[in-house]
Amino acid sequence: MDPVKSKPPSELRQGLDAQQSPASPARRQPEATSDTLPAVLPPLIGALVGVVIIIAVAIVLGGPSGGLTALSAALLGQHSAWYLSRASAFVAYLLLWWSMVLGLSLTNRLARVWPGGPTTNDLHEHASLLGIVFALLHGLVLLGDSYIGYTLPQILIPFAGSYATLWVGLGQVGLYMMALVAFTFYVRQRIGARTWRSIHYLSFAVFALSLVHGLASGTDSGTLWAIWIYLSTGASVLALTIYRIWTRTRPAEPQPARLSTEG
Repeated sequence: MDPVKSKPPSELRQGLDAQQSPASPARRQPEATSDTLPAVLPPLIGALVGVVIIIAVAIVLGGPSGGLTALSAALLGQHSAWYLSRASAFVAYLLLWWSMVLGLSLTNRLARVWPGGPTTNDLHEHASLLGIVFALLHGLVLLGDSYIGYTLPQILIPFAGSYATLWVGLGQVGLYMMALVAFTFYVRQRIGARTWRSIHYLSFAVFALSLVHGLASGTDSGTLWAIWIYLSTGASVLALTIYRIWTRTRPAEPQPARLSTEG
């Protein structure tokens, strides 16, 4: 008896398929890539942007009153801490605004257009943390200023200072609330999504307190450029918030019926 014919048809078919189909090439293992650089880039870029904003604000503050001579005096002179505090205040505020825009774009699903959900979430987190850093710089650098003479307890305890007590105190409360919101990034799995979301709503209060703090107690609030900063940032956050509410409350669009392809 022919040994080939004695095999069952299923075994014959498998043997022929094995002979006819070429051996699949070995898959190339992806090279191991380091995630260190992508993780470090956002905070580095944010810090660089913050330094650039500080320099730009310093130029605006010192340049018109005497050019580079006044600028160097502002940065290295007797009241350099006062100028640095004013500049870092705008950096912290703009980082907070940017964090709000990124967070609202995530909830509005606008981040799908650009740059994508995961990237937007990372930028949102880094912007919040950098905002806290520059906000702390804004307050702590006043320890070296002799114009007002802040003490450490006055900087850390809300409503304990002598200068614009109410408005400065609101800014201090906003800073602590901002730190609380940022801290929830690291305990979200422990506290649960619902609690995390509830605490995250404090971001709107943080932004409102920071805006009122800057308008009411800021030395530069009366200048045209500062007014435009506050108007544009406040209007953009308001518009994105309204759009978020609208997308959440509008009725869902009916899905078109699918045609069945089965006979």
